[in-house]
Amino acid sequence: MITGELKNRIDSIWQIFWTGGLTNPLEVIEQMTYLMFIRDLDDTDNIRSKESAMLGLPFESIFTKEIKLGDRLIDGAQMKWSVFRDLPADKMYTVMQEMVFPFIKNLHADKESAYSKYMDDAIFKLPTPLMLSKVVDAMDELYVQMEKLKESDVRGDVYEYLLSKLSTAGVNGQFRTPRHIIKMMVALMKPAADDEICDPSCGTAGFLVEASEYLRTNKKEEIFYNKQKKEHYMSHMFYGFDMDRTMLRIGAMNMMTHGVESPYIEYRDSLSDQNTDKDRYSLILANPPFKGSLDSDIVSADLLKVCKTKKTELLFLVLFVRMLKIGGRCACIVPDGVLFGSSTAHKAVRKEIVENQKLEAVISMPSGVFKPYAGVSTGILVFSKTNHGGTDNIWFYDMQADGFSLDDKRAAINENDIPDIIRRFHNRDLEAGRERTEKSFMVPKQEIVDNGYDLSINKYKKAEYVPVEYPPTSEIMEKIMELDAQIEEELSALKAML
Repeated sequence: MITGELKNRIDSIWQIFWTGGLTNPLEVIEQMTYLMFIRDLDDTDNIRSKESAMLGLPFESIFTKEIKLGDRLIDGAQMKWSVFRDLPADKMYTVMQEMVFPFIKNLHADKESAYSKYMDDAIFKLPTPLMLSKVVDAMDELYVQMEKLKESDVRGDVYEYLLSKLSTAGVNGQFRTPRHIIKMMVALMKPAADDEICDPSCGTAGFLVEASEYLRTNKKEEIFYNKQKKEHYMSHMFYGFDMDRTMLRIGAMNMMTHGVESPYIEYRDSLSDQNTDKDRYSLILANPPFKGSLDSDIVSADLLKVCKTKKTELLFLVLFVRMLKIGGRCACIVPDGVLFGSSTAHKAVRKEIVENQKLEAVISMPSGVFKPYAGVSTGILVFSKTNHGGTDNIWFYDMQADGFSLDDKRAAINENDIPDIIRRFHNRDLEAGRERTEKSFMVPKQEIVDNGYDLSINKYKKAEYVPVEYPPTSEIMEKIMELDAQIEEELSALKAML
């Protein structure tokens, strides 16, 4: 989680923008995002260069050749953060305004790419050289602090803290899924080199970024030594949709910074008729917004056929089933109400997944996972699309700790069920004999059906009662009388002293 020192660094940068005349919070966030991206380009280019040298792969830096900007040819090295940051303020401002910003706007050759689409209307708005110089220095200090916390998702934490400064933050469910939960879900699904991965409510593309990093770490040789698979990874593997252009812009930059050249990041209301995807993806990873209700007139008619409801969390589950191809897998976060809600729509959605698809796992998470931004209790559903059933025994896990305290501070602690969850999930054949008093256990499909498709773990988990023996009533009464006599004696002694 974000530290107090990081918050202070961000607040000081915010203050520079504010006193310099840039007071719209959304504009401040956008300008900070552009600057972080420009700095990350330099860092990422250096890392890719070193990786390529180690692997013996050819590599061409985006900064090494002359770059054409309008009618001019510019030395690419001038565009590096590590170079222009040391220039005098006036010169730095000129380079940023006339070279660096046009450079990043035209960085992608494919004008139809997600990056080009969402950077096309990007505008450099810092008004003065002095303000830019102060912000650049403050950004360097921020990155030094972030580097000390490199084991955690610092960039995501920074962005979420920035979002919290918007009065609308969180109204539409724009709460970032904690990175360690995303990592767990990706590890559960084990993305493959030929997968087509989608997040229909992608936000800043956290799930897609983590899936790409998992593949880069675990399938490096399979993907990067095969021309077709590398092309698939770069251009045809990752798909994300959202209705917030700022989120999409940051998502596209996030993916590009992490080495995915052409992700398909689109502006789209996934629940509406404009989303025609059906039987399309082999893996869906998502934490859809739980913003309550919406206008049913804008919802795709085929989703309402399965369950007539206005609740987004139910409609997204139906959507996931529709978008997956046969054999496709899904891991998604749902609010607890989805697991045990008694309405006709709740039961219809659960029945669809249990009876017509293959429900594999239900992981119950503690309510503090999304603190300090939300205290809602959530769970993770893991299922595969078959359209012919296949649910047999459903694996339940009662997560009690995720490595952080469950209060608003979310301080790191030793207790962490996540490694155990991943290990047990991938060895579910050993889970059959577990008692229902343990953290994980199997429940047969018929029992789920008999309970109205209730998927709440509390419905099936058994509490372990330890018998406590109390002394006979007569012995308790005798003890009470002894205490009364002792009190009477001490009160008399006290009275005598007065």
